[in-house]
Amino acid sequence: MKLITRDTDYALRALCFIAKNKDKVTPAPELVAKLKIPRPFLRKILQSLDKNGLLKSYKGKGGGFVMTLKPNKISILDVMRIFQGAFNLNECLLNKHLCPDIRVCILKKKIDRIEKYVVSELGSFKLAYLIE
Repeated sequence: MKLITRDTDYALRALCFIAKNKDKVTPAPELVAKLKIPRPFLRKILQSLDKNGLLKSYKGKGGGFVMTLKPNKISILDVMRIFQGAFNLNECLLNKHLCPDIRVCILKKKIDRIEKYVVSELGSFKLAYLIE
C-alpha cells in the first residue's frame, strides 16, 4: 500500500514549483526541465489540477500555469483526493460481502481511529509547509 502515489508526488512537486513563482505564469516546458517529470505525465497532472481549481492555465505563446489558491489553502489531502480518491484504510469487504462482525470488530474500530488521525494530519499539512 502506498500512502502517496507517483501522480500525487508529481502534482505536489509541480504545485510547489509554481507556487514559488508567485503570480508569474510558469510554462509547462520549464516544469518538465526543472522537475524532470516526463511530459505526458506532467501534462495529465496539470490538466487535473486545472480542472479541480488548483491551477489556472493560459494557452498560447507566454502560456503556462498559475496558482488559483494560496499555498496555505491547499492541503496534502486535497491533492491526494484529486489523484487517489477518498482516503480509506479500512475496506472490510471479503468476497464482496460485508463482514457480519463489522459493528463489533475491534480491528475495524482501531483502523477507523488511525484513518481519522491520518486524514486530520494530512488535511492540516499545507502546501506552504513544503515550500518553506
